[in-house]
Amino acid sequence: MKILYFAWLRSKIGVPTETVELPTEVSTAGDLVEWLKTRSPRHAEALANSKLVKVAVNQEHVPYDHPISATDEIALFPPVTGG
Repeated sequence: MKILYFAWLRSKIGVPTETVELPTEVSTAGDLVEWLKTRSPRHAEALANSKLVKVAVNQEHVPYDHPISATDEIALFPPVTGG
């Protein structure tokens, strides 16, 4: 699975993208965020507050209970404000 990080998430985690092997127990976007927290202290810090982390699956904004699969492209980003 390809994961893209944007804005301050990219800075905190230290990479713009990574490819991961999706564990069998990860079936939703929320499961993925929780699992990513276990990958490193940087991931844990960046993803600590789920209210500050939005998810897109295949370029579509989704809630944390949205199902995911190993072939999806996942983007993680902070809330976007307009102006």
